[in-house]
Amino acid sequence: MRSFLVLASAVLIASSASAQQQGVMGTWLTESGVAQVKIEPCADAKSGPACGHIVGLINPKGPDGQVVAPEVATDYRNENASLRSRKVIGMPLIWGFKKTNDSNAFEEGQIYNGEDGKTYTANISLQPDGKLRLRGYVGTPLFGKTQLWTRISQ
Repeated sequence: MRSFLVLASAVLIASSASAQQQGVMGTWLTESGVAQVKIEPCADAKSGPACGHIVGLINPKGPDGQVVAPEVATDYRNENASLRSRKVIGMPLIWGFKKTNDSNAFEEGQIYNGEDGKTYTANISLQPDGKLRLRGYVGTPLFGKTQLWTRISQ
């Protein structure tokens, strides 16, 4: 039994170290479980050090509330009427972050909320348990909402 506990502890430490090495980059399942978001270095340096876009959807719904195929789902809730017909797959979700002293945390970026069609200021950080913490807010982080995303791939 003792050797099992030692082995289990070693596995937990190794997986935590692996998650820390990967940082925030990777593919994540949102807290609601409806979208998969890939975070990677931004293609354009002006967009910040980390950007994310939607790479998968689980049972997306159309404007009528009926389930649609992921590849045809559109951003119909967007405040900007000209963007309501854009496809959700491939859509930018997070961008514009600033680096912090912690290589696994970024602040004062932007996060788009497809559920209400609005963009918020956000901070992201990798937690010790390997989850990604996102704090979206208006004005100050005190007035916001936190989500925890789960890594689904490297």
